[in-house]
Amino acid sequence: MQLSELQPAAVTAPRPEDRDASFWLTVASHTRQWGAELGFSRVGITDVDVAAAALRLDVWLAQGRHGDMDYMQRHVALRGDPSRLLPGVVRVIAARMDYLPRNTAEDWAQREFDRTLESNSAVISIYARGRDYHKILRERLQKLASRIEAEVADRGRSGYRVATDSAPVLEVELARKAGLGWRGKHTLLLSQDAGSIFFLGEILTDLPLPIDEPTGDHCGTCQRCIDICPTRAITAPYQLDARRCISYLTIEHRGSIPIELRPLIGNRVYGCDDCQTVCPWNKFARAAELPDFDVRNGLNSSTLIELFAWDEAQFNERHAGSAIRRIGHERWLRNIAVGLGNADSSPSVTAALRMRADHPSELVREHVTWALMKHDLPQHVIPARA
Repeated sequence: MQLSELQPAAVTAPRPEDRDASFWLTVASHTRQWGAELGFSRVGITDVDVAAAALRLDVWLAQGRHGDMDYMQRHVALRGDPSRLLPGVVRVIAARMDYLPRNTAEDWAQREFDRTLESNSAVISIYARGRDYHKILRERLQKLASRIEAEVADRGRSGYRVATDSAPVLEVELARKAGLGWRGKHTLLLSQDAGSIFFLGEILTDLPLPIDEPTGDHCGTCQRCIDICPTRAITAPYQLDARRCISYLTIEHRGSIPIELRPLIGNRVYGCDDCQTVCPWNKFARAAELPDFDVRNGLNSSTLIELFAWDEAQFNERHAGSAIRRIGHERWLRNIAVGLGNADSSPSVTAALRMRADHPSELVREHVTWALMKHDLPQHVIPARA
């Protein structure tokens, strides 16, 4: 036996780049773990290349399909280049949070659809029935970012920026690239294990974290979301004309709702979930872990007449901490007036509309007048404002 065979084998020291790779892999693993502890159902990481999606956005904007959401046009350059939002950014941590209320019945999708057929019921989009998600997600994303910052403190302070609809980012594209799901034909993000009933949030960071792989598209030949859209806002797979979308018309649009679209809105007062409730993947939608998204003020069972009776003070009080409050009492009444115009005729519906026929807002009066005419009431029965 040679002497060399008795010597201990030489141990090769890990290369600095290998140690770094292992470190960032650990940080990414901790990030997912901390995200779960904070109530996020999924966390993924991606790079910041959104050039292809930005080009599609440019075409969409050039077609005018954004309606009067002028902020999308103003910030288009920022959406296509995240480095303008955070110099040195190389990664985006995308997070998903379920919002289906905790006590939701298993047949919730059918119940939601049935409610749209009850013409006197007021239909509020599920996401808006609880607390405003912006604050909830932002607080928890901030906590997640702070934990990450502490983890990497010995490598210098990290730069980051939290976004929850509060910064112009292409969040669906970033979430898709981060492996959180794929873009469905209705343009929303879809997941095999959670459907689409979730919120998205992002952390832009300069940390070189390992990235996740995107998932494939699993819509196949299904186009239920296209077929069910009341206003035909989904003009083709992956193509949405916001100007026809009920969510846009009842939330983002500030003026008069086009007359030809009013009958198609039915009894939907704030938003529309039709393309989600009909989606087969939403049989896997998960109930929220947080109580924040539980239904408040009976918004899953209210009637149009009940909500139309709220004065401005009641509207502001009952929608405190809600996403609905941002549309204001005037548009709230506008939307409900359309719903009442589409409701079954009855003395109570007529009486409710007449109570608002002399409203100070021209916008409200116009929609109330239309609603009364829908019930074959001649215009002369509507009191004129002095």
